[in-house]
Amino acid sequence: QVQLVESGGGLVQPGESLTLSCVASGFTFSTAIMSWYRQAPGAGRERVATISGQGNTIYADSVQGRFTISRNNDRNIVYLHMNSLKPDDTAVYFCETMSHWGQGTLVRVSS
Repeated sequence: QVQLVESGGGLVQPGESLTLSCVASGFTFSTAIMSWYRQAPGAGRERVATISGQGNTIYADSVQGRFTISRNNDRNIVYLHMNSLKPDDTAVYFCETMSHWGQGTLVRVSS
């Protein structure tokens, strides 16, 4: 079955960087569209970035130019590289494919 396991969250200060990882299994990773979503406290879930199997990417306006999604099809991992983090980026970040979700990893940006 599809399994997605996120890691890499933590507490950082504004302006710092963080990279999240999502290890995938149970499906053909190399052709799958992979996405990162986030859910801030009291808010709905927001799509942050999406990458196709060929490496085409889409970003939310709120993270464009600061976040980069990438993938390693040999290792079945999708990454979210986050730069210039802001307190508004505080959220639980989820990996998603084909309506399957990981358990999430918490990113907290605070001074």
